[in-house]
Amino acid sequence: MFDKILIVSEISTASAEMIKCVEDLRKLGTKECLLAQIFNPGDIEAGVSDYLRSIFEENLKKQKETLENEDYKVESMIISGNFKNEINRLATEEGCSLIVVGGEKHTLVGALLFGGIAYDVLYGAKLPVLLIRPSKKSKLELEKCQITDHVLFPTDFSDNADVAFDYVKDMVKAGVSKVTMLHVQDQFMINPYLLHRLVEFNEVDKERLQNYKDELLAMGKIEVDMRISFGSPTSEILSFIDAEKIPLVVMGTQGRGYIKEVFLGSVSHNISRHASASVLLIPGHRK
Repeated sequence: MFDKILIVSEISTASAEMIKCVEDLRKLGTKECLLAQIFNPGDIEAGVSDYLRSIFEENLKKQKETLENEDYKVESMIISGNFKNEINRLATEEGCSLIVVGGEKHTLVGALLFGGIAYDVLYGAKLPVLLIRPSKKSKLELEKCQITDHVLFPTDFSDNADVAFDYVKDMVKAGVSKVTMLHVQDQFMINPYLLHRLVEFNEVDKERLQNYKDELLAMGKIEVDMRISFGSPTSEILSFIDAEKIPLVVMGTQGRGYIKEVFLGSVSHNISRHASASVLLIPGHRK
C-alpha cells in the first residue's frame, strides 16, 4: 500500500515519537523510508548554515538508525531549496507513495511546519500526506505507537471522500481491525429551511454508510461503527476524535464544500490543523 515513504525530518521534541509511529506503518506495507531534511538558505543567516547542517546530519543519523533497527531500508539526505517544491519533487522522483510530516507546531527550523510549510505541501500534494501528532501518552505507552488500531473515516459522500474510502479499504485489507465512519449533517446547510427534512436526510445517509460498512465487513474480521450527527462538521469531528480517543483520521481533501484549492476542502484543513489525532489526508481528483 505504502511501499516507500518520504519522511520530512525535523528537530523537535516530537521527532522521536514521529519515527516511533512510522514503525506502525509496516502494517500498511512500508518497506523503504526516505528521510529528508530540507531548508531554505535564504531563511538562514550567513555562517549559520554549516552549523545547522551538522545538527541536521546528527539528527538524521539517529532517526536512520532507529528505522534500520526495525528492518526498514533507509536513505537520508539534506537538501537546500524551496520546501514545497523539493518535497513534492523528491516524493515523485523517488517513487514514494506517502509523505509523512510531524505535527508539532513549532520546530527548530522555524515556527513553520504548521504555520505554513506543511500546508504548502498539502495544497500542492499529489500524494497522500500523513500528519503525525505528538501524543499525550506516557513514555511507557509510547513504546508501541499504534496509530492504525482505530481509524476514523469522516465522509461527506463526495467523489473525493470516495477516493479516501478506497484507502480505508486497502488499510482494512492490510490488517486494520476497527473503522468508525462518521457523517455530519451540516447545520448551516440545513437549518432552518431544510430542518423539517433532517429525518429523511439521516435515513438516506444511514443507507450510504451501511453500504460502506457492508464493503468493509466483506473483507474479513473487522469491527465497523457508523455515526451520524448534526452540527458544524469541523466541531463534530473534533469532538468525536477527543471523546473516542481516535489515533488516526483518514479523509479526502476538496470535499463537497470545495471552492478554491487554497481552502484544502475547508473541513479537512481545519481537522489537520486542530485534531489531537494523526491525520492521513488523501488528495482528490484535481482538475
